[in-house]
Amino acid sequence: MSQPVETTARRMWRVLEPFHAITYFAPQTRQATDALGLKGGWMSYFACRAAPLGPVGPELVASIFYSFHPSMVARAIPAAWEFATPAQLVETRLEAIDTAVRRQLPEVDALTRAAELARQAAELAPVDGRALAAANAALDWPDEPHLALWHATTVLRESRGDGHVAALVTAGLTPAQACLTISAAGGPSKEVFQLNRRWSDDEWAEAAEGLRERGLLDTAGELTPAGIVVRQEVEATTDRLADQTWRALGPELTGELERLVRPISRQIMASGLVPDDNPMAMRWDPSELTDSSDPANRPS
Repeated sequence: MSQPVETTARRMWRVLEPFHAITYFAPQTRQATDALGLKGGWMSYFACRAAPLGPVGPELVASIFYSFHPSMVARAIPAAWEFATPAQLVETRLEAIDTAVRRQLPEVDALTRAAELARQAAELAPVDGRALAAANAALDWPDEPHLALWHATTVLRESRGDGHVAALVTAGLTPAQACLTISAAGGPSKEVFQLNRRWSDDEWAEAAEGLRERGLLDTAGELTPAGIVVRQEVEATTDRLADQTWRALGPELTGELERLVRPISRQIMASGLVPDDNPMAMRWDPSELTDSSDPANRPS
């Protein structure tokens, strides 16, 4: 199956996501939450990402995050709130990002203009009907440019993610089927999804059977032509909903933001901090990790 068309919205997601993803892969986040008493990496992940929502229960977190097995969420939430309040965790994750970015990207002072543009974009990002985006958008803006940039990329990716969940629901794909179809479309492997989302073999098989009944998956586990269409529609809808932000910001400022952040994200991806086979389906081709491959450096 061919990869989704590289729309402006998809391109900006790929450029901005690595900077946001530092919070998931840099050891500083886990170290900070361990110091608060949280137990394990997944409790750290769910608590930090859900913290802007307040002391919510596992049902709401599983619903909003969508692709995770509910029992996986329930092992972390609400137990995490016994160790730290959501407000403490919002502060803690920002402190961890401060340390991680300064270590990963020592020249943080160079991020001022990128932070200004990213904040403009984040303040234009739609939040209506997008709970996780709205919760993050309601937080105070950090003063330091590298933290403001991280906060902006967080609002932008959660706005896109909330729209992606809406697209999956519209397509009638359950959380397990969402994982299975993106894997079948050439995304992260089944093993990565099962490790990071905890769907058992039986649940994966049940999801596959449901897709076969709809004519979306064949007996070999490949997407049928109808299945390819459904998956493409999900991605196209996700991009269309996210593109509201970039149309509002305008092509000139969007292009400037891309040119400023792309080298930063290239450095993050080239460092190996983010695994190639990750459940976010975020991949950079090796050719993209050199300056000469940067679209901003190519003649028009």
